[in-house]
Amino acid sequence: MTSNNAAAGLFDKRDFVYDDKADQYRCPAGSIAIYRMTSEEAGKIQHKYWSSDCPRCPMKPRCTTSKERRISRWEHEDILDVVQERLEGAPEAMRLRRQTVEHVFGTLKGWMGSNHFLTKTLPRVGTEMSLHVLAYNLKRVIKILGTGTLIKAMRA
Repeated sequence: MTSNNAAAGLFDKRDFVYDDKADQYRCPAGSIAIYRMTSEEAGKIQHKYWSSDCPRCPMKPRCTTSKERRISRWEHEDILDVVQERLEGAPEAMRLRRQTVEHVFGTLKGWMGSNHFLTKTLPRVGTEMSLHVLAYNLKRVIKILGTGTLIKAMRA
């Protein structure tokens, strides 16, 4: 949801409407940006769209400083669109998330030294994070059930 174009006063990607059935975008001027190519950027497959009408478009100065406006779409962006629609339909969801999840991550960050992992490489960091989550969950169970009940449950 961040865009250099929006900061520069130009149209943002959200101003372009994607038609999933036709696999194309409609720009604010009404032109159709069709699929042109696929590339890989930072390990993600990106589909590129643009319109041949851009050089003659009267709205081009409000859209792009390039020859044509190119729109990138991640191959799994439809999933992000569904999530965004759900968030917009339930604004209280973020408040609920803050109340339930953010406390856990804040506590874990405090245990880890605020802002870093002690290991390097993704598998090791994943293991370290899993151990922190396990320790957090054990502390919570002990606080809620007590040690006696937990030991009985573990023996059963």
